Amino acid sequence: MNRVDFQQIAEVRFEEARSLLGSGFSDGAYYLAGYAIECALKACIAKRTREHDFPDKKLANESHTHSLRELLRLADLSGALQSAIQQDAALEDRWATVTNWSEASRYQRTDAQLAASLIEAIEDNSGGVLPWIRLHY
Repeated sequence: MNRVDFQQIAEVRFEEARSLLGSGFSDGAYYLAGYAIECALKACIAKRTREHDFPDKKLANESHTHSLRELLRLADLSGALQSAIQQDAALEDRWATVTNWSEASRYQRTDAQLAASLIEAIEDNSGGVLPWIRLHY
């Protein structure tokens, strides 16, 4: 997979999450919304690899994680996020909402309010997490 693949999957998974929530399937909506952020961050990591360069083995191995905090670090965006939070304090709350997600959510029941909160934190065009990540991939 490459950066464009991850970008496209992030967008599709997020649209699927929104559709699932609208259809009353909050469990799947919650899981796919978080997965969209995982893919978006992996697109940012892929951007760090230069064409024809031999991949950094440590970065490649560490990138096989579902931890959004770890993926942010591997994408080298922690400092950029802190700077963005200084400009928009609400982004900190949105990021906290997003990082409550984990891949284990695929095995859990999620109520509609929690799923809606995650989707709102991700998509808010005035400071959502996904619009911010798009600036970096």
